[in-house]
Amino acid sequence: MTETFDPLRLKRDKRLDPKRTAVFVVDAQNSEVTPAYRHEKPEYWAAVHDRALPAMRRLIDEARAAGCEIVYTVIEALTRDGRDRSLDHKLSGILVPKGAWEGKVIDAVAPGDDDVLLPKTSSGAFNSTNADYVLRNLGIDNVIVVGFLTDQCVDMTVRDAADRGYYVVCAEDACATHTDARHRAALKAFGGYCRVQTVDEALSTLNR
Repeated sequence: MTETFDPLRLKRDKRLDPKRTAVFVVDAQNSEVTPAYRHEKPEYWAAVHDRALPAMRRLIDEARAAGCEIVYTVIEALTRDGRDRSLDHKLSGILVPKGAWEGKVIDAVAPGDDDVLLPKTSSGAFNSTNADYVLRNLGIDNVIVVGFLTDQCVDMTVRDAADRGYYVVCAEDACATHTDARHRAALKAFGGYCRVQTVDEALSTLNR
């Protein structure tokens, strides 16, 4: 019996049009590199500095040169006392006041003059920002997600983007969380919502 072609049977191995692709940088901010983490969370500190930030920088630079949009989110309240935060952030004691150093993007992966920066007060970027509105206006279909933490804000951003109809790639070496075990478990858990690749593999799929 001859198999009939079904155009709706899509695959995750498509090539990406840079003009319709955004690198979505999740919470790569100073609160994730506070000096105390060097001693309190040494495994995380090493993953961030030795692997994730260099990989992220390479992805941002090469994707921008290819014509991709670069969109950043940071955890930062719209007010100094954080009264606008989500209930979860209030219960969890997460507060980055408006304008605080902790809410600035890490210098090593700082935005360009014309990149998009969206402050948020929830784990999922699509829940407390107008990210979907902005991406639609930019003509974006494909989102390459990177950032911190793999098993929290990155996880939710990947799943939410997929549910909204974006084609999602997670560049795994440009993400990190507090332990490598947690990082690997998260990639396995949300891998069904995206294409998990290295930065080099993701860049190789851009039509350039």
